[in-house]
Amino acid sequence: MINYDGFFSTAGRSMRESAIRQMGKVLAQTTDIISFAPGYPAEDSFPWSAFAAIARDVLEAADGSVLQYGPTRGYRPLREALVGLMRDRGITANADDVVVTTGSQQGLDLIARVLLDPGDVVLVELPTYTGAISAFRAVGASLVGIRQQDDGIDLDHLETTLRDLRESGQRVKCLYLVPNFQNPTGRLLSLDKRRAVLEWAERRDVLIIEDDPYRDLFFPDVTTEAETRPIAADDAEGWVVYLSSFSKTLAPGFRVGWIHAPSGIAAKIELAKQAEDLCSGGLDQRIVFEACRRGLLAQHVPALRTQYQAKRDVMRRALVRETKGQIRWIDPRGGFFLWAQLAPPLDSRAVLAQARAHGVIFVVGHAFFVDGSGDAYLRLSFSAPSPDRIDEGVKRLARAIDAAAAG
Repeated sequence: MINYDGFFSTAGRSMRESAIRQMGKVLAQTTDIISFAPGYPAEDSFPWSAFAAIARDVLEAADGSVLQYGPTRGYRPLREALVGLMRDRGITANADDVVVTTGSQQGLDLIARVLLDPGDVVLVELPTYTGAISAFRAVGASLVGIRQQDDGIDLDHLETTLRDLRESGQRVKCLYLVPNFQNPTGRLLSLDKRRAVLEWAERRDVLIIEDDPYRDLFFPDVTTEAETRPIAADDAEGWVVYLSSFSKTLAPGFRVGWIHAPSGIAAKIELAKQAEDLCSGGLDQRIVFEACRRGLLAQHVPALRTQYQAKRDVMRRALVRETKGQIRWIDPRGGFFLWAQLAPPLDSRAVLAQARAHGVIFVVGHAFFVDGSGDAYLRLSFSAPSPDRIDEGVKRLARAIDAAAAG
C-alpha cells in the first residue's frame, strides 16, 4: 500500500472529521437510534407542494439560463431579493456587494481564504460553531477563544485577550460571532453587547464575521424580533462581513446561502468563488428566489417558530422529568439547540459511549471548544426528531447518564 502522507499539504494533514458528521455515520449504520446530533430542520416542515409548483413552473418555462452556468455572484434577481430581506432585518445592503454561496459553509471557507494567512488569529466564542473552526483552521489560522456570559460574549475577556495577543506580536484579523441563538449554546447576544462589539471592532481595527443562520427562528414566548437585530444593521463603516442561509428556513438541500461584505472584500470573495465552483446551482437559486417572490418564505417562517418552540418545550419537560438533576442547561430562546452541562464528574464522551448503546446520540461539547476544554458539555438538537422521539430520546439519554455515572 502506498503511504500518501508525504503528498498531503500542511492543511491536508491537519484536517479532522467533524464530530457532527461522525454522528451522521453512526445514524446511517443503525436502524433504531434517536439523533440529537445534527442541526437538521424537521423534514415535515418542508413545504413540498409549494416547492413542486415552483419547480414545475421554473422548468416548464424552458429558460436555458436556469440550467446553464450563471454569474459567480449569483442570480441577480435573487441578490436583489436578498437586499430586501436584509432591509427587513435592518441592514442597508447593495446587490453588487452580495455573493450567493453554496450554503453558508462555503461562505465561511471563502471568507477564510480571502482574509486569513497562516498564523493570523481569529477570535471565536467559547464554545463556537464547528464548521467555522474547520474553515479557519483549514487555512492555517490560529483560533483563540473568548468566554461567554449569559447575554453573550464576555467583553472584558475580549479586550484583555486582544491586548495580550498584540503585545506578544500576533496579528488578530477577525472576530467570529453567531449573535442569534448561537450554535451550540442557543444564546442570544444582547443588544447592548452588539453595539459594544461593533464599537470595539472599529476602535481596535478588527473585522467582525457575523454568521446569522437562525435569526428568523426566534421563539415568541421569550424573544422579540427587535432583539435579533444584526450587528451589521448598525455598521456604517464596513467592519462587518455578514453571512446567512436558507438552509434552516426553506431547506438545506437547495444549498443557498449568501455573504454581504464591503465592496473590496466582496470582489475578492467573487474571485475566490470562481476558483472554487464558478457559480452556485442555478436551479436552486431560481427556486429560492421564487419562494421569496411568491411570499412562501414569509408565510412559512412563523409556523417554523411555533413548531420548534413546541419541540424545545418537549425536550425541556423531558429533561426535568428524566434526568433528576444530573444535567443543567440553557433555555434556548430560538434556533435548534439546547446546550447542557453534566454534573461532575461526568464526562460527555463517556456518556456518549453509553448513549450509543442505549440508542441515542448527541454531539460532545469538546468539539465546540478551541482551547481543549468542554468535556462536561453536550449539544442536544431538538429540531429534527418528532415530539414523541424527543421524549423517548431523553429517556434513553437519562439511562445512559445513569450507566456512565455507575462506571
